[in-house]
Amino acid sequence: MLLVCVVCHVFMLVLCLSADEDFDWTKNEHSSFYYGTFPTGFSWGAGSSAYQTEGAWDKDGKGLSIWDVFSHKNGKIQQNETGDSSCEGYYKVKDDISLMKELKLNHYRFSISWPRLIPTGIKSEHINEKGIQYYDQLIDHLLENKITPIVTLYHWDLPQVLQEKYGGWQNISMVNYFNEFANLCFEKFGNRIKYWITFNNPWSVAVEGYETGDHAPGLKLKGTGAYRAAHHIIKAHAKVWHTYDTQWRGKQKGLVGISLLGDWGEPVDINNQKDIEAAERYVQFYLGWFATPIFHGDYPQVMKDFIGRKSVQQGLGTSRLPTFSSQEKSYIKGTCDFLGIGHFTTRYITQKNNPSGRSSNSYFIDRDLAELVDPRWPDPGSEWLYSVPWGFRRLLNFVKTQYGNPMIYVTENGVSEKMLCTELCDDWRIQYYKDYINEMLKAIKDGVNVKGYTAWSLLDKFEWDEGYSERFGLYYVDFRNKNKPRYPKASVQFYKRIISSNGFPNQREVRETKQTTKTKSVSFFISLFLLEEQRSTAANILRLIHDPLTSHMEMVTEIVVPTVCTLSILLSAIFLMFLLRRRN
Repeated sequence: MLLVCVVCHVFMLVLCLSADEDFDWTKNEHSSFYYGTFPTGFSWGAGSSAYQTEGAWDKDGKGLSIWDVFSHKNGKIQQNETGDSSCEGYYKVKDDISLMKELKLNHYRFSISWPRLIPTGIKSEHINEKGIQYYDQLIDHLLENKITPIVTLYHWDLPQVLQEKYGGWQNISMVNYFNEFANLCFEKFGNRIKYWITFNNPWSVAVEGYETGDHAPGLKLKGTGAYRAAHHIIKAHAKVWHTYDTQWRGKQKGLVGISLLGDWGEPVDINNQKDIEAAERYVQFYLGWFATPIFHGDYPQVMKDFIGRKSVQQGLGTSRLPTFSSQEKSYIKGTCDFLGIGHFTTRYITQKNNPSGRSSNSYFIDRDLAELVDPRWPDPGSEWLYSVPWGFRRLLNFVKTQYGNPMIYVTENGVSEKMLCTELCDDWRIQYYKDYINEMLKAIKDGVNVKGYTAWSLLDKFEWDEGYSERFGLYYVDFRNKNKPRYPKASVQFYKRIISSNGFPNQREVRETKQTTKTKSVSFFISLFLLEEQRSTAANILRLIHDPLTSHMEMVTEIVVPTVCTLSILLSAIFLMFLLRRRN
């Protein structure tokens, strides 16, 4: 009996292990448009972030963030633009929520500015009550309009004091400071917030903030800075998750997740093993860098192998990729109630052997791959953003197989525009949303556990190093006008129809709905007409009963003729309904 139990246990273990390894890189189906609707209760939303939309950068006691400082440095942002005023969202809470209500959104994703609540980033020094009042107002108005708030704790605006004093995310002390900030948010807002996101796209924080220097704080610590920042971010995420789990979950009944950006990497040749391995490296160095520790307790093996090997070749004693202790692995593993996925585009990937000299330390060189694009892919917006809808379905299925099919909320998906669309005619955005949302529907049909979708973004806003040159909004914002008025683009009505229909009802369902509407309209008209005729006839009969002098001709004209007409109309209506049914 014991032997049977052991054999069964081993068999189940093999099944579990194999379940994480069954993503088929050789199977890429580009199926036609799929008509269908999303599961009941699927949540539709739109998103924003504090620095990109709030403005009021130095008002009501808010402290400086690294983006306040970075954007004011000459040459860092296109046309030297800043987020100082941006959309003036700080002053337009009710106006913006009315836009959400018009869209019939189920949820709204926004971020809380750390320096607006804690100006120096250190809770013991000062808490800004006006900042708390602002987010109280925003949350309460959302709930009053039956819109669920989804709150991001860190969308890149680190308090500048923490960068200056400690080096920001290069320093382990950020873990405790961030946990104190998160704990304050749980205390002040947690009774109304059920969905918390610790970090938005930590890949950009690490790589663009500490490797390339394209984003705040603008450091270029190639080959080491990004890995160190990511290491501390992962630890900070885990600590916040445990803080909520032990101190708040029992009372507040909320969920804590993380939002990871994942562009899809497709092998150039799906029959070439080297290309398949390169594509998997692309995804693992991108999404897996953060998801694998959170779901499995450690970095992806391919990252450890490639970075470790290149570190040895460079004469270093240890890998440039930091390591987790066994206790840290256990502490980090499983700290995700739901996974936020941000996705915009896809690349073709092929093998490329990069040099390994001492001067070539770089996150990008460590991957040993080349990124390619198909010139036939539409590129309606940013130079990096090609429309490749099928990559979205591939990514979602990859997450399903790699991480045990977690609960997913799509936290960012959308497209920008290259030029000013003065007529608000964003037909390319409509096409992008239609295609990408449909691929998400196919992924759900595949069994991927997607619970909600967030269009990126509600408004045009400050787009980081690109300033205001890129517009992702469903609503156009006139940044030249002091009042920053909002105007709906054509995509607003399209997205609203998707929300109202909960997807894409198939053509037969649409025809049947129209037919039912026509039939009901005809039936209602007939009933109404007959009712009026019956009332009129009854009145005439009563009048004739009380008037014995009424002639025979009156009886014919006032009773017989209307009755014959009524029957004729009734027969004509029945014949019309018959023709409509035959036509459909």
